[in-house]
Amino acid sequence: MLGLKDLAAIAAKHTTALEAVVRPFDIAGQVSFPSAQPAVMGVINLSADSWYRESICTSIESAVERGSELRAQGADIIDIGAESTLSQAQRVGAAEQAPRPAGRQPGRPGTVLIGRSPDRALPVIGQLASQGIIVSAETYDAEVAKACLDAGAKVLNLTGTAASETIYSLAAGHDAAVIVCYVAGDNARDVADIPLDDDPIPRMAEYFAREIETAERCGLAKGFVDPGLGFYYENMQDSSVRIRHQMKTFLNAFRLRELGWPVCNALPHAVECFGEEVRSAEPFFSVLAALGGTDLFRTHEVPRVRAVLKTLGVY
Repeated sequence: MLGLKDLAAIAAKHTTALEAVVRPFDIAGQVSFPSAQPAVMGVINLSADSWYRESICTSIESAVERGSELRAQGADIIDIGAESTLSQAQRVGAAEQAPRPAGRQPGRPGTVLIGRSPDRALPVIGQLASQGIIVSAETYDAEVAKACLDAGAKVLNLTGTAASETIYSLAAGHDAAVIVCYVAGDNARDVADIPLDDDPIPRMAEYFAREIETAERCGLAKGFVDPGLGFYYENMQDSSVRIRHQMKTFLNAFRLRELGWPVCNALPHAVECFGEEVRSAEPFFSVLAALGGTDLFRTHEVPRVRAVLKTLGVY
């Protein structure tokens, strides 16, 4: 059970981290960090494999319409959603994701996390960006990252490690931000098991410190750290262990801000607990994420999460 004594113990043990101030920056002159209130990122999934059915868009028109709707609902950033991270989901290669100049060789297959069709992904980014909407593209492939930045994306949601240095340099050259996700493996589809230890923050902080050093060496001035809580545990039999680990990480995420970058959290689902009410899961976890000092909330449920944050008085 989570109680006031648990929250008080976390705060008392990490008083200095509670006062940590991140380096300021803005995205496209619209959203600033740090801020008196957190920002919200809405999700559009272009992959039919995604299990969150409400966020799937199967055409350019529906995706653009959905992006406009999410913006009207209060999303500050729109994340053009990923190839599903479920193990049974179909792999999508770079050659299928972004158009190539004539004579250019196809990219390495199975390394991309953005939609299914170049005829949909880049036009969606371009059309939403032309409306003044801040667009994020989720990928771990440098070729796709460049195409998305050229199309108007101002955020890269980096869910891999293999091409991180190139991607940091690309983002810096486009005055874009990067969300650096904690990924134990080359990418979110090939993650290794992680220890569900008593305190996950030191392990994550060590990873992020290395990535931040690399990113800043590449000239990147705008970045977030993301504990990556949605990438693991698919085969874990004891869901209660997973959920407690996620809760613990949310409540301690403020400690990562000592690295100097704001914290992004993708809100998970706990289907085992919520069942048919699974759409209530992200709003529930947003409470814990808010208590843990999250700066950017990635959610499929923008109106519900914003309502919770308003109720908590942090939005």
